[in-house]
Amino acid sequence: MFGWELPPHNSGGLGTACAGLARALTMRDIELTFVLPRKVPIDTFGYRIIFAADQFGRDSSYIPGALSPYATTPGGWAHGIKGTRLIQGGTFINEVERYKIFAGAYATRVSFDVIHAHDWLSIPAGIEAKRVSGKPLVVHIHATEFDRTGNGNINQYVYEIERMGIQEADRVIAVSWFTKNILVNHYGADPDKIMVVHNGVDVPSSATISSYQHVLQAHRAAGKKIVLYVGRLTLQKGPDYFLRAAKDVLEREKNVLFVMVGSGDMEQQLIEEAARFAISDRFLFTGFLRGNELGSVFTAADLFVMPSVSEPFGIVPLESLIYGVPVLISKQSGISEVLRHALKVDFWDKDDMVNSIISVIRHQSLHATLSSLGRQEAYAQSWERAAEKCLRIYDSIKEQSITTV
Repeated sequence: MFGWELPPHNSGGLGTACAGLARALTMRDIELTFVLPRKVPIDTFGYRIIFAADQFGRDSSYIPGALSPYATTPGGWAHGIKGTRLIQGGTFINEVERYKIFAGAYATRVSFDVIHAHDWLSIPAGIEAKRVSGKPLVVHIHATEFDRTGNGNINQYVYEIERMGIQEADRVIAVSWFTKNILVNHYGADPDKIMVVHNGVDVPSSATISSYQHVLQAHRAAGKKIVLYVGRLTLQKGPDYFLRAAKDVLEREKNVLFVMVGSGDMEQQLIEEAARFAISDRFLFTGFLRGNELGSVFTAADLFVMPSVSEPFGIVPLESLIYGVPVLISKQSGISEVLRHALKVDFWDKDDMVNSIISVIRHQSLHATLSSLGRQEAYAQSWERAAEKCLRIYDSIKEQSITTV
């Protein structure tokens, strides 16, 4: 299995999904080796981890800020690309290429049945491992370039990697029907080759009390309702729609605090816009939170809002529901396919978003129903179920490979 990151050294949901699936496969007695590009301290939960950086010395050590799997054209590393090289020191493309070279070398030395590559940064490594070994390849698409740019100006280099991976794969896993449709319509993928495997969610053991929880609980004690956003502050996730909806809600409901958890290229713009709207005193920016600290914020919230412009799946709404916090989600998302007990709006429909937020914070019966029934749905969305589907895919391509030989 090739992936770019794992918790706690992840910058978003991709690493969370890789860890959840890998752990669930290991629990099914699958012998799994997870290959990462660089060495970081990781708890493996029973599966083996190999670091490509160990094979190349200090040259391939992690370069902060330059290697996020979410970096793309708007304000990211894509500026300055000529052909397939990166003007910014060449570090990013060099890392992907070294990862690919190591994958090929490693695949000639070990015995395995199936190759599983997660998202575009790992696709070249997966293809190279297939080339040298002849083993079947599964490419797992968690997001496309059309998602990351909000259907804006895509990075052609990334798009070509994704398209090549879809062509070379024996099977493609899409995290939702929403994503499968993008692969068919924008990449010319064969729909029969694409299997949909929805993501799961981990159930937290506990939530440590944090400074933010103390602050939020104080607001709750004063009678305030708390509306929460958690995600990268970037175009794809629609934080600007959340901010504008907050402005309209606060014109009708004064006793509400909006909390924005996350970081990204839109952070300064959002802070300045909150000031222009004169709502800074009722809007809290926490920056990036993870683990128990994030969990403690969920425990204080009354509603979670995911206004994504294009969301392949969306694990955070499931995490919110596990904590008993009802969710309002974008219809332009994969998670909307698996949740029935959630409020759903088009990301661009600010009036509908505002009315939905107000309905939940005003009506306790609606809040309680969405919380209770939504939580049951979230618990049912397990990584074990996702792993079972992946195992069936592995078996099918192994049989196909044997038949072909």
